[in-house]
Amino acid sequence: MSGGTTMDTMSSAPHMNEDNAIRYLTNFVKSPVSDELDIKKREESIMELGSMLAKNKRTLELRKMIENTRPFLVSLGKAKAAKLVRNLVDLCLMIDDQDGEIKVDLCKECIQWATDQNRTFLRQTLEARLVRLYNDLRRYQQAQQLANQLVRELKKVDDKDVIVEVQLEESKACYHLGNLSKARAALTSARTTANSIYMPPRMQAALDMQSGILHAAAERDFKTAFSYFYESFEGYDGVNETKEALRALKYMLLSKVIMLDAPDEVSSLLSGKLALKYSGTDLDAMRAIAEAAKKRSLSDFNAAFGRYREELQCDAVVKKHFNSLSDGMLEKDLCRIIEPYSYVQIDHIARKIGLDKDKVEKKLSQMILDKKFSGSLHQGDGMLIVYDIAPVDKTYEAAVETIHAMNEVIDALYHRVKKLR
Repeated sequence: MSGGTTMDTMSSAPHMNEDNAIRYLTNFVKSPVSDELDIKKREESIMELGSMLAKNKRTLELRKMIENTRPFLVSLGKAKAAKLVRNLVDLCLMIDDQDGEIKVDLCKECIQWATDQNRTFLRQTLEARLVRLYNDLRRYQQAQQLANQLVRELKKVDDKDVIVEVQLEESKACYHLGNLSKARAALTSARTTANSIYMPPRMQAALDMQSGILHAAAERDFKTAFSYFYESFEGYDGVNETKEALRALKYMLLSKVIMLDAPDEVSSLLSGKLALKYSGTDLDAMRAIAEAAKKRSLSDFNAAFGRYREELQCDAVVKKHFNSLSDGMLEKDLCRIIEPYSYVQIDHIARKIGLDKDKVEKKLSQMILDKKFSGSLHQGDGMLIVYDIAPVDKTYEAAVETIHAMNEVIDALYHRVKKLR
């Protein structure tokens, strides 16, 4: 062959649409291989065509193309063939808004081909991608089962890169299945393995993201979670993974601003050097939630959740914190309503907040027991009595500190006098 790739030839030919290009490529890869240069050009052409089909979201045709290239793949060395198959499968998995079953079938077909060809490493890496795909499709039970089986196999050959990837996906699956102890164990194993090898920035950012999610969910340690989300955000931003960086930024706002009760910090976080270039409905949703928190308004909070349903209710991580978020907003709104009063009817509070009287009464009782405010309920009269919180008198504490300090001075003087004698 001479001059340019096969794609150059196809693009210069008249009336060469994508259907004809696929047929042309199929015939091309079936023809005898002449030399190393010919093989190199075919690899490039296959990837160019795969990228074109993925860009146009033609999943079925991409799947067919992968099938048609298999005779050519057999003629390649195992390492080259494995890289080409992985790249083509990744192109297919990156196509959004397509039938997930097609992607699952493609992965399984490629895994079966790798098994038939006795290409163990390729099979394992493809199974790792299938675990990730199961998680993306919310088939967490299947993801967890395959990951568990694959990790045991990978430990025998000590393939640490793939082990980290699979254990991370196993942790995600266990988290969504509600098994937080197993999710933490899988993530701890992944991070331990990652510490012994070089981790690409993207994978390190993914580990940090999962660490933040688990700290927020299992231990409700939102301060540590924020730190991990920030590390993840910087990592994804550094490799231009805009979608994942935006997700990390969203969780930063959730943990720091909402759960740590600091809504005033939204503006400063979003005007930071790294965050300034990001925008979208995800951040608009967090701004709306923060504004509701600032106003201490439950109705504004519920309106924001209704208006940004896709960004909030459809996000599994945010959804898991909805009850605690909602409960916190209810407490803030109740405190705002009772703030001006010493005596107030529970009926009045219920009308102002728009909730059932019994629910309001139960919540007020819980808040008094938790010492969220000082007061008492008179259920017979349907009244809430709010007590002023007396300022803490620090005189006694200061006196005790003074006595301790004087005692230390007297001891020091006694030791000096003793030395003079």
